[in-house]
Formats: sequence, C-alpha cells, structure tokens
Amino acid sequence: MSKLKMMLLLLAATILVLSACGKDKDATGDDSNQEYELVKKGNLTFAMSGLYKPFNYEEGGKLMGFDVDIGNAISEKLGLEPNPVTNPFETILQGLIGVKYDAIIGSMAYTDERAKQANFTEPYYYSGGMVFVHKDNTDIQSAEDLKGKKIGVVAQTTYDQPAQELSDNIQYYNSDVVALKDLTIPGRLDAVITSDIVGFESIENGFELKEVGQPLWVEKASVVVRPENDALRAAIDEALAELIEDGTYDEISQKWFNRNLLDVDLEGVEILK
Repeated sequence: MSKLKMMLLLLAATILVLSACGKDKDATGDDSNQEYELVKKGNLTFAMSGLYKPFNYEEGGKLMGFDVDIGNAISEKLGLEPNPVTNPFETILQGLIGVKYDAIIGSMAYTDERAKQANFTEPYYYSGGMVFVHKDNTDIQSAEDLKGKKIGVVAQTTYDQPAQELSDNIQYYNSDVVALKDLTIPGRLDAVITSDIVGFESIENGFELKEVGQPLWVEKASVVVRPENDALRAAIDEALAELIEDGTYDEISQKWFNRNLLDVDLEGVEILK
C-alpha cells in the first residue's frame, strides 16, 4: 500500500471519529437546549418593564427585583445564562410574539384573552388588584365610589379594564410607582388601581396612601412564552416546581417581601380570568 493511500485512509478514519464524537456531544450535553427556540443560543432572554418596583426595576444600571431573581434561578435550572431585558409593558406581549425575547418574567397575570396569544406557566406568585387613595381621602370608601373619579393606571395591565368600567376619567402611566407617587400630590389623582403588593410596598417606603377595602380580585402572575415554544414552557414549569421544592423560591420571596407569595388562601376568592 502506498504512503499516499495510507494517509488518505487515516484521514478518512479521523474524520469519521470526529464526526461521531460531534454527534455524541450534541446528543448528550452542550446542545441539550436545542429543542427550545431561543433568541440567543445558550441564554434565556426574559423581559420585564423595569418599572415595577420591587418586582423589577433598574438601580445603578442593573436590573433588580423579585422577577429578576426568579428569572435567574429558572435560567440556572435550565442550564442557561440569564439575560434579562426591558420592554414597555404596553407592548411586552407583542415583543414576545415578535421574537424579541424568549419569555416574559415580568409580573404578567394570566387572563383568558392573553392566553389566546401566548402560553402561560403555572403561577409563580399571587397578588390582588386593589384601589389606593391618599391617606387623607374620606370620600372614597369602596370601588363604587370611583364613579367619575380620576383613576391612575398602567395601560394594558389587568387594572386597565376595571378602571374603565368604574370611571371614564382615566390617567395612563407607564409605571405603577409613578402613578402612586402622583396620588400623593393633591389634585393629581383620586385613586390608583394596582397590585396590593406594590401599593403596600410604596406605603412602607413613605408614600402617604391607604388601601380601600379588600382586593377586587386575585391574579396569577406567570411566566409567558410563545405558543410554538411549548417545550420551553414545560421546562420552566418543571424548573419552578424544583425551585419551590428545594426552598429557593421561598428564599427569594422572603428576601423581597418577608413572606412567601405563593402562600395565599384562595378559598372563596375571585380569581382573575
């Protein structure tokens, strides 16, 4: 056998071995997330408004908050690098459908209408839609007293439609915290409808506000993915279950709220649909 023929045979054998190794590698690990349709390979890119403190907000040029920590923990469970990004809440669902990011981990509540456009995981926390007024306000004792009043709300949130049903005088904001801040200024607003958690957090931070009655409803904040990316939805559900089971979820929730946001008595409570 000539030296040239021997070299060609050795080269062919080497290529076959390398090819087989490459296939084994794809099947066993490095590309184990290839079944997910990710906008950036090896990363879980998840969106939020960045204006919903303490769930998600920017401080020192860095995204922080409960949603961010949950997203980071989910990413770790999936073997992906976390890549949190911001998008205005008013168009955040459109951005997901437009493949700007893989998921929304930004306190988006499940509704039947939203579920027509995207897939929702099991809830990663519960919160209530609540009316807040200035602490000195004595005119508004219940939601029924909001007729004709000026209500502050973030557009396209679950609080938008109920506000429209209660009053035709709506002031729109891109941040619940800004709306609540305006509520502390005489003459700006009569009330704000937002999450009970966000409202109570603002009161703890010195906002001169008070809640009106009980929450109007309880909503299920979930992770949202595109309909065609159901493998990712299933994997995130599994990751959430593991985070709850191993205590990571409770640790994150205690860090931000000194309580577990999933530990809620839902008996007899209206769940937002």
